[in-house]
Amino acid sequence: MGLLEGKVAVITGATSGIGRRTAELFVAEGARVAFTGRRETEGQALAAALGDKGRFIRADATLEDDWRRVIGETLSAFGRLDALFNNAGGPAPTGSITSVPVEGFDAAMALLVRSVMLGIKHAAPTMMRQKSGSIINNGSVAAHLAGYSSSMIYGAAKAAMIHLTKCAAMELGEHGVRVNSISPGAIATGIIPKALGMEANKADGIADKMKDTFAKVQPVPRAGITDDIAQAAIWLASDRSTFVNGIDIVVDGGLIGGRMFTPHQQSLAQMKTALGL
Repeated sequence: MGLLEGKVAVITGATSGIGRRTAELFVAEGARVAFTGRRETEGQALAAALGDKGRFIRADATLEDDWRRVIGETLSAFGRLDALFNNAGGPAPTGSITSVPVEGFDAAMALLVRSVMLGIKHAAPTMMRQKSGSIINNGSVAAHLAGYSSSMIYGAAKAAMIHLTKCAAMELGEHGVRVNSISPGAIATGIIPKALGMEANKADGIADKMKDTFAKVQPVPRAGITDDIAQAAIWLASDRSTFVNGIDIVVDGGLIGGRMFTPHQQSLAQMKTALGL
């Protein structure tokens, strides 16, 4: 029996990357999944691959009416809601704070913060009636330390989202509903090429080419992959984490833990040489 046997989940932003892989693994673990995205072709292709345990709902996670429809269709199709993975996201404006376009800032906050608020808002009533449920929000190491995203606006939005997670957890936990977040590190997906201006479908296709670079940025000597985040989401959605509430799980191979040992030792050796020791 899978870890999610009998559970029903909604996953946003599931037409590529982390969302797509999470939908695949949730179904493999026994869940029935309603998943969303704005790209019809990719969504229908995934629905066909998942079979009768997967249902694609074309939706924009920043729109409240779309959220009402997503939750309504999920309950009509599957009868309950046990987990929500607020995964929908995308790039934010890059460059100096002195040149950030206001419309780009507002769009990023809508996609990265408002979408999560709306997901919690519309999933929570059903879960509260059930006295159970797990809401999982996709964060970022950029929320913890500046300079870990191509965009400072992205980092600020993810930091706001993680605090929103904690605030919601304090309320909903009283009703048996848990709210947590996952902060990915250097995961090989198309988000960075998209942030730098590459078209979405092309960016998704070159994600694997980023693995060699990403393998060198943290102590664990490999790039992060979508499975790393999907497996954390499975655990949070499962009954193995029912006493976990209001936390952010960093999945980054040690990226933000501190200075890596070997480069640090090399710098100390250089200092000794400079000091004539």
